[in-house]
Amino acid sequence: MKFSKYIKPMLAKSGGQPFDSEDWLFEIKLDGYRAIAEVTNDKVKLYSRNGLDFSNNYPTVFEALKKLKTDAIFDGEIVALDNNNHTSFQQLQHVSDDPTIAVYYYIFDLLEYNGDDIRKLPLIERKKILQKLLKKNNQIRYSDHIEKDGKDFFKLIKKQNLEGMIAKRSNSTYQSEKRNGDWLKVKYHHEQEAVIAGFTAPKGSRKFFGALLLAVYEKGKLKYAGNVGSGFDDKTLKELHEKMQPLIIEESPFSQKIPGLTSITWIKPKLVANIKFTEWTENESMRHPVFLGLRIDKNAKEVIKEK
Repeated sequence: MKFSKYIKPMLAKSGGQPFDSEDWLFEIKLDGYRAIAEVTNDKVKLYSRNGLDFSNNYPTVFEALKKLKTDAIFDGEIVALDNNNHTSFQQLQHVSDDPTIAVYYYIFDLLEYNGDDIRKLPLIERKKILQKLLKKNNQIRYSDHIEKDGKDFFKLIKKQNLEGMIAKRSNSTYQSEKRNGDWLKVKYHHEQEAVIAGFTAPKGSRKFFGALLLAVYEKGKLKYAGNVGSGFDDKTLKELHEKMQPLIIEESPFSQKIPGLTSITWIKPKLVANIKFTEWTENESMRHPVFLGLRIDKNAKEVIKEK
């Protein structure tokens, strides 16, 4: 289900290299689903960045929010943690099939409190209120930060092999759907959302399909971004193959011919994948891509190449 009325979250730009500044604070970049939670006593709305109802997807988080017994609107990330206590987008994909996977809601911003809209307050003030509001809870967690020392913080992130950090202006107001540079993504690992444009036939012992054809949008048109054939287990191959069947089309969704591609089954560009890779090649394809999972919270038309 998709809510007809929902709050669109503030967005972050790609931010290049780590830096130090007394005017900025720095948080760990979480690898999960962005989620807004509207809590009024024991009534809760929990949804994705595009308004999809998350209450049935993550019932333990939903019930934990009910127990807060507060009146507030939160912004955060729903995540699963691996054995190293790192967020894992791949594990998050299997939550519905494996009840042993623990899910958490890390909250990093507060939009309303006790009926008052506080989005115009500086971020650092909103976070102070948020930290006091969130009591110790196993599944609802405050997303902490450090101030000023972004370079040293990023060194720790690299040492622990985390995804990266989010840099935020300490005095920034909360502006829904804005990507104005007040929030910046500084990545250690390269990840890219990509539209699935087709798939190849399986070879050898592989079942269902061989690789996915990836694309991003550029000036309103699909642009080829490489193929991904790793990161799948048998269950993922089967489920993704089933999702692609109703989307099969005869003609390529690309406006230009892609050199070197033959025997492709094309699909409507509707599904969005999360891909980890090492670097962009000279012809703007992802090198050594690994499939992490599908993004149910992203419209394909929003997918552009991240710098």
